[in-house]
Amino acid sequence: MRKHLPPALLFVLFEAIAVFLWLVKDNLFYLMNFTYIGGCVTVGLALFTNGKSYARHFTQFAVGSYMLVFLGLICRENMQIEGFWYFLFLGVFEAAVIHYVVAKIFGPLAFGRGWCGYACWTAMVLDFLPYKQPRQPRKKIGFIRYIVFALSFAAVSGLFLTKAIDLEKVMFWMFIAGNLFYYAVGIVLACAFQDNRAFCKYICPITVVLKPMSYYSLLRIHCDEQRCVQCGKCLSVCPMNVEVNQERRGRENGTECILCYECVKACPVKALR
Repeated sequence: MRKHLPPALLFVLFEAIAVFLWLVKDNLFYLMNFTYIGGCVTVGLALFTNGKSYARHFTQFAVGSYMLVFLGLICRENMQIEGFWYFLFLGVFEAAVIHYVVAKIFGPLAFGRGWCGYACWTAMVLDFLPYKQPRQPRKKIGFIRYIVFALSFAAVSGLFLTKAIDLEKVMFWMFIAGNLFYYAVGIVLACAFQDNRAFCKYICPITVVLKPMSYYSLLRIHCDEQRCVQCGKCLSVCPMNVEVNQERRGRENGTECILCYECVKACPVKALR
């Protein structure tokens, strides 16, 4: 029963958010939305605890495609960071603002960068590329994501300052263009650096929001340093170059962990959990 407790608690958390938003916003959509996402994440975690290798990819596809296709393309909601700025400037607690608050601002206090590992629709595609384990040292160009973050803010600010017409339509096409750009850049970087997660490390502006709270995450990889034999296998399989063979929160790239648990599976002495 103990191994099924984390999935159950996670579902309760999502359901609590779903009911809260449904009652506060008086909108049944939020109940269905967060119940669906929470259900997918719960099923994925349950599959993982039962040793299914496809568990994380199942969750990625179920949640990522829902947000990209249904919310983004069908409902025409910009779920990228530009959508967050848009609704924030409107002063409306809706759509992307709620998504960011739950998944990317306060959510990381509970599950760190779990969004990146289990729900991101960009990574959903990039993770199927052949470079699952980094073959080169991490590049010192992570500052680019801060530039992209600032540019996204400037772009939406400019639309409001110039009083652009039909902003909803503009935001929808920004969502289309932004995703095409992210996929193209992500695939090019993955091939150039032989690293599926190069986009996440150097370009993705969302990480600017995720990193601070992720430092204090309740859910994280723990290392029993007394048991660890420093074989380096965990370091070689980590897609985000996290120093997982250290227990301290300040370990190198500690806030980059996407909870894929590849390091846990690779550890020959079960020092990681």
